[in-house]
Formats: sequence, C-alpha cells, structure tokens
Amino acid sequence: MDETGERRPPTMADVAQVAGVSHQTVSRVLSDHPNVREATRERVQRAIAELGYRPNSAARTLVTRRSRTIGVVAANTTLFGPASILAGLERAARREDYLVASVGLEELTEHALGKALERLGSWGVDGVVVMTPHRHAVAALARLPQPFPVVTVEGGHDLDLPGVAVDQVGGARAVTEHLLALGHTRIWHVAGPGEWIEAEGRMQGWRAALEAAGLPVPAQLAGDWSPASGYAAGRTVAGAFRRGGPARPTAVFAANDHMALGLVRALHEAGVRIPQDIAVAGFDDLPEGAYLTPPLTTVRQDFTSVGREGIGMLLRLIDEPAARVAHVRVQPELVVRASTAGVPRPGAGRAAALFSDAAGPGR
Repeated sequence: MDETGERRPPTMADVAQVAGVSHQTVSRVLSDHPNVREATRERVQRAIAELGYRPNSAARTLVTRRSRTIGVVAANTTLFGPASILAGLERAARREDYLVASVGLEELTEHALGKALERLGSWGVDGVVVMTPHRHAVAALARLPQPFPVVTVEGGHDLDLPGVAVDQVGGARAVTEHLLALGHTRIWHVAGPGEWIEAEGRMQGWRAALEAAGLPVPAQLAGDWSPASGYAAGRTVAGAFRRGGPARPTAVFAANDHMALGLVRALHEAGVRIPQDIAVAGFDDLPEGAYLTPPLTTVRQDFTSVGREGIGMLLRLIDEPAARVAHVRVQPELVVRASTAGVPRPGAGRAAALFSDAAGPGR
C-alpha cells in the first residue's frame, strides 16, 4: 500500500523481488527475449501471476519500439464483404496479441486516405492494412507516403503493392461453369458497380467461362450491390423470359447475394419459377441465403483466411521492412444449393404446371 492506505498496483520491481531476479531479467521475459533460461522465465511468470502484474504498455513501447497496434483503413463496412473482411482482420490481430485501431472512410479518395494514414501514424501503429476495393483507391495509395509497412486487401496486386485478395475471377468462373455443366447456354449476369475491383473480377470470370465454352456473351445488367438493384434487374430478366425467343435467359449469375435476393423476389412476383424456369446463383454466401426458397447457390469467400494472411503479411513486413513484395490469392468455394438445376426440356415446365392444376388441392 502507499502512504494514503490505498493498495497500489504491482510494479516490475515487485515482480523482480518475488522472483529473485533483476529488473532487467523481468523486462527480458516480458519482451520474450530469447536469452533467458527456461527455469528463470517460469519463475518470473509465476511471480507475475501471483502479483497480478500488468505491464505498462507505454513503457513497453519505449523499450521495444513497438505499440503492438495495427491500423486498418476501411470503407463501405455496411456491406457484407467489407464488414466480414474487417472482422477477419480483427480476429487475426487478436490471435497475434495485437490491438486494432480502425478508421472508417465514407469515400476512398487520395485526400481521405492520406488523412487516415496520418491519423494512424499519430497513434503510433506498427503497420496498416488498407482495404482498397476500388481501383482508384489503389492508385491513390501507391502515390501516398508510407512511413510504416502497408498491406492491401482486395486491390494491390496490379500495382505491385503487398496484399491479399480473394480469387474473384476463379470464383465467378466456377459458378458459371457449374451452370454450363447443367446445360445452360444463355447465362445472364447482374454486375456490381464498375469501380469495384471485385465486380470487375466476377464479370471477367463469367465472361471467360462463356468464351471458353464457345458461347456468346450477353450484355450484363448493371447493379450496385443492393437488393433494390437486383430487383430491378429481375424485372428485366422476367420480361425477357416472357418474350421468349432464342435469347431468352435460362440462368442468371448475380455478382453478390444481396442482388440475388432482389432478383429472386422479382422473378417470384412475375411467376417465373426458380430453378424450373430460370436458375439463379449469387456470390458471397450470406447466412440468410441458405434459407431462401429455394436455397441459393453461391460462392463462399474465406474471410478468415483473408484476415489471417493479411495480418501475417503485415507482421512479416514489420519485422523485415525490406522483405520482397508478396501477393496472396485466397481461393473461394462454390456452394451448390437448390436454386440451380438443369435446363428444362421444351414444354416440360408447362406440362408440370398443367398436371399440378389438374390434380387440385386434394392430391
């Protein structure tokens, strides 16, 4: 206790006294220095536990020159993908005993990015992960001074910045090839916003699969990731289906599950059955997608691996600032559910509907 009678928190000197070692030895144990005998390390750790000692983070920063804090710059975190990536980064940082200081931006302009990096630098972060889903954001980041190691998520590969990205092209190609294998040859696409690198990759994968199969590539429908834009696209799809003809779509791949949700509703309202009339697939694997009627075929992104690889890459750069620029692509997984099925034979859908009407409610 101090002279006021209050119980004071234990200090490093108290730990040293209880463990019977020097103050310097306690400091070495706390910084995980290799030149400490195992028996001594265990004695110090027992003393720390016995006293309930908590290291002073400011003092440790002065000694190690590490704050054990990682900065994250993010935007669009109300969307499923960015929010899931942020959560994956935070989980991975906690596993490495790092805190995360995040800055959310309304827009990824060069000015906003620069201010965010300045703010994180003033907080003393050891390095920063920047989520760069827009091509212009990657270019802006490359022009900015970087006084600490920086890793990108979803965007840095083209400009040779270190980064981690999901293989968007591969995921879109996999779901399109799945539809092709079911016999579909007229597969429409509801694309995401043009400035998004992920939307561009998903469109490229869809196009590549159709071209490899020797099929014409229809004009894609424009979306903005929202269910409302998927609903608008679904009304267009339903109109084309009703008109019939050789260009009538038999399958639609939406660039994310939220747009697929709107698409499914529009088709239901128009009396177009899924998957009997039109197969529908999405991308992201929203938790609610499995509970749609019918459950949604989609592409699952491994956000846990994105977080682990991103934080791991940043920590390597913190330890070795001159390390070679690394690029990691995380592979997605095709999840097949009941919203996709083979192309119906001509007249099969109409015959099934007539049979259902004739059978009546008591069948």
